Amino acid sequence: MAAPVTLALSGDQHDHLTDFLYPGDGNEAVALLLCGRRAGDRCHRLVVREVHGIPYEDCSERTPTRVTWPPDYIAPILERAALDRLSVVKVHSHPGGYGAFSHIDDEGDARLLPMIRGWVEADVPHGSAVMLPDGQMFGRVLWPGNTFEPIDCISVAGDDLHFWYADVGGAELPSFVASHAQAFDVGTIERLRRLSVAVIGASGTGSPLIEQLVRLGVGELLIVDDDGMEERNVNRILNSTKKDALDGRSKVDVLADAIERADLGTRVIRIKKNLWDRDVVRAVAQCDVVFGCMDTVDGRYLLNALAAYYTLPYFDVGVRLVADSQRESGSNIREICGTVHYIRPGRSSLMSRGLFSMKQVAAAGLRRNDPAAHDRQVRDGYIAGVQANRPAVISVNMFAAALAVDEFLARLHPFREEPNNNYAAVTFSLASMELICDPEEGICEILGGKVGMGDVAPLLGVMELAERRTA
Repeated sequence: MAAPVTLALSGDQHDHLTDFLYPGDGNEAVALLLCGRRAGDRCHRLVVREVHGIPYEDCSERTPTRVTWPPDYIAPILERAALDRLSVVKVHSHPGGYGAFSHIDDEGDARLLPMIRGWVEADVPHGSAVMLPDGQMFGRVLWPGNTFEPIDCISVAGDDLHFWYADVGGAELPSFVASHAQAFDVGTIERLRRLSVAVIGASGTGSPLIEQLVRLGVGELLIVDDDGMEERNVNRILNSTKKDALDGRSKVDVLADAIERADLGTRVIRIKKNLWDRDVVRAVAQCDVVFGCMDTVDGRYLLNALAAYYTLPYFDVGVRLVADSQRESGSNIREICGTVHYIRPGRSSLMSRGLFSMKQVAAAGLRRNDPAAHDRQVRDGYIAGVQANRPAVISVNMFAAALAVDEFLARLHPFREEPNNNYAAVTFSLASMELICDPEEGICEILGGKVGMGDVAPLLGVMELAERRTA
C-alpha cells in the first residue's frame, strides 16, 4: 500500500490562490500547482513550488458550476513538470460552496489527470483539488494505478496554521483532553491528535516542550538528539534520573520511554542521530510541524532551510542567561531572557532577522566536522569561539518551552486580540519582566526562493548532505 499523500502550501501561496480563484464574479476559476515532494515511508508529501493561474480570458467557459480551457495553454507548464519530474495538481473553485467533487469534476479529472501522467512520464502522483469560498481545500490524487485516492491532508503554513483532512471527525477523543477542548474547541484537539511534530533537541527546552505536546495529545512525536545523558543534564530533563546519567542512556530513550509509560496515545519515533544526517532530514521533512531546541547556529540554519524546502512551520526556541562570576559569594546574574521565533516558509529567516550570519554557520560547521582546525582558527583570531557549556535553569527553560507551545496553539486556533503576523518573534526578559513582540518583516534572500523545492540533489542544496557514491 502506498504511503498517504499530503499537500502543503505556504501562506503566501494560499493567499495568492484564494485571490485568483475568487475574483468576485461568482464564476469558477482554475490554476495549476507544480509541486516538489518528500517521497517518504510515512507519507508522500507534495509541496507547492509554483502557482500558475489560467487567465480568465483564456478560458473558453466560466460559469458558477463549470470552467474549461484549451489544453494547449497548459503545454508549457507540463513541459516544465516533465523536465523536473514535478507533480501537477489542478485546483479550481466552487463559488457556491459545494463541498465535494461534482460529476463535472469527475468527468474532467478522468480525462485530465491520465493525460498529465502520460506527459510527465515519471512515477509521481498528480492530483485535483477544490478550494471553497472560506479558503478550505480538499483533493484527490491519481497514483498509483488508475483509481483516485483522497489527499489525506492539505496544510497551509502561514501566520495561522491550517490542516484540512479527508476524513473529518468521528474519532472519539480520550477523556484527558476534555479540558483542552473546552479552551481550544474539539476541532483543534482533533487536529492535534493527527499531527506529526518533530522536536530537534531533547535537553533544556526540548524536554519540557515534549512533555507539554504529549499532555496536549499530539498524535506523533519525532524526537532527534544524538547525545547521551550526563549528570549535569538531570537538572533540566524531565523524567530523567541520576541512574540514567550513570548508565549513559540516550536522551531520546529517556524521554520516549516516559511518553510510552504515560500511555496517552502519542506515537514516538526515536532518532538517536545528529540532524546533519540525510536520513534524519528525510524523516523530519515528513512531519507537519517542527520545533528547534538547539543552540548551534549550523543546526538552526539547517532547520530553517528544511522548513523552506519542505514548506514546514518552524518554531525556534532560544534561551540566554548572562552572569558575571566576579563575586566570591557566586555569580551576579545580569539577564535571563529568551526568544521564540516563528519562521513561515517564504518570508524572513533566522539569518535575515540577524541572529547569525552565514560566516558563523560555516564556522560552526568547521567546529562540528574538524574541531582541531576550528580551535586553531579561534586561537589565530580568524573566528570567534563559542561557550561550550552554557548556564541552564529548568524554570527558565520551562518558561521558554511554554511560550513556544502557546505560540503554536495561537496559530492553530487564533485567540489573540491582534493578528498573528505581529508575533513573528516573542522575546521575554525575566530581568525587566517584559515581553517584546516583533512583527513579520521582509523576505530572506538566501531561502525566500526555496519554498516547495522538496527532494533535490544535493539535499537542501547542502553539499555535506550530498549522496556519497561508492566506486
